[in-house]
Amino acid sequence: MLEKKTVTSKEIGAKIKKRRIELGISQEQLAETLDVTYQQVQRYENGTNRLNVENIQLIADILSLPVSYFFESDEKVMIVREEASPYLPAQESKLMRYFRKLGGNRSRSLVIQVAQLAAKADGVGSDSKKD
Repeated sequence: MLEKKTVTSKEIGAKIKKRRIELGISQEQLAETLDVTYQQVQRYENGTNRLNVENIQLIADILSLPVSYFFESDEKVMIVREEASPYLPAQESKLMRYFRKLGGNRSRSLVIQVAQLAAKADGVGSDSKKD
């Protein structure tokens, strides 16, 4: 019979730290996005404090990871299955998080227009496809 392994807070914290460093995000930046102190982020990463389901989902979104990433064992056996989201750089992930919070189409259109103007100013050009 297969033994089910419970993932510890320390293991989840280590994965958070690893991904945060990969993305070049400081503990202070992650703390600001989570609306907690950087000491709290340290406690999460060290496994001193447990994360609730909501915070795990929020951290996964910030770090552009599927929630299941935190529950994968080193042997790559997955207990939770979900479709992996595309990995975005930290700034793109942050932008998408704020964009999703916008309520109306007018606000979203304004953000898109600002992004298009900024891209043109940076010499990136325009999209060939109309939205």
